[in-house]
Amino acid sequence: MTPSSSAPALHGARRERQVDLLYFRGCPSHEAFLPRLRSLLAGSGVAASLRLVEIRTDDEAQREHFVGSPTVRVDGIDVEPSAVARSGDGMQCRLYHTDAGISGTPTDDQVLAALQRRVATDPPAGR
Repeated sequence: MTPSSSAPALHGARRERQVDLLYFRGCPSHEAFLPRLRSLLAGSGVAASLRLVEIRTDDEAQREHFVGSPTVRVDGIDVEPSAVARSGDGMQCRLYHTDAGISGTPTDDQVLAALQRRVATDPPAGR
């Protein structure tokens, strides 16, 4: 799905989602991906705030379990579920496993699916 196509609205969210984009300065994938991520979030139908988190040192990378730039998390959870099992945190470019192969950024579907998983955790209205 491209940012210009109409993304399905993810209705039912009860609270605003926190989307973090972790990166290191000069990462070409982060710089190219940021406008697409903003467009995706705007068209998702989910209230979400975007926070840019610059990782500056290897110590920060270790603390944040930063598996490379760019890393996208929704409510603290990586958009690529298998990332939790990865090792090798550090100041490096990130590779995402997609249906089309390896990519330097997550697919639109990966981001939207992560949003949907988080929306699904909301308690029913009225609770």
